[in-house]
Amino acid sequence: MRYNSIKKGIFVSRPNRFIAYVEIDGETVKCHVKNTGRCKELLIPGVTVYLEEALNPKRSTRYSLIAVQKGIHLINMDSQAPNKVVYEWLKEGNLLKDTLKIKPEQVYKNSRFDFYLETSGKKIFMEVKGVTLEEEGTVLFPDAPTERGVKHIRELCECLQEGYDAYILFVVQMEAAKYFKPNDRTHKEFGEALRRANSQGVKIIAMNCIVTPDSLKLKEEIPVILD
Repeated sequence: MRYNSIKKGIFVSRPNRFIAYVEIDGETVKCHVKNTGRCKELLIPGVTVYLEEALNPKRSTRYSLIAVQKGIHLINMDSQAPNKVVYEWLKEGNLLKDTLKIKPEQVYKNSRFDFYLETSGKKIFMEVKGVTLEEEGTVLFPDAPTERGVKHIRELCECLQEGYDAYILFVVQMEAAKYFKPNDRTHKEFGEALRRANSQGVKIIAMNCIVTPDSLKLKEEIPVILD
């Protein structure tokens, strides 16, 4: 996926989940943050960030913060991007070559899963999670407790019992990642639910991405460590 007009700036502050102040060309401007997660390890005063200029001139904020430089690594932090790059990846037949149907945002019981797919012999539900938290090459999810995430995992397990296949795809929004682990320190229940789902047959995949200031693309699978 590609973004439109991109501006480089210096992060100043984030007074709430939705708003950040960024210095662009010597002027401090208010921007929309396209990620409601904490991202405290990323949004540090003085770091380089990248912003997309809005096409709608009537919008209250002219720019959206989409990526941040962490040392030598560029990290995309747009929470809407993972579903977009996965959709592109699925349409190219990268998961299953004989995919006949791809339907985003499919309702199942009390959940709305990110994707529903069909092949000639399989019916599949997939949930996508974006990952931006990295510690010395290990990428972790979640960065904050997520009861919604636990609920999705449990209902994916129910799908299996009704004959569906089920996938959880963690989109690591950076390239430099050695392996993925659930963040038990932040939300132990999520990690336990993920391990239980894996033992029941839910397929768990983590993939890193090629990130540039104006693009994001899935690259390759990285190891998933659940122990």
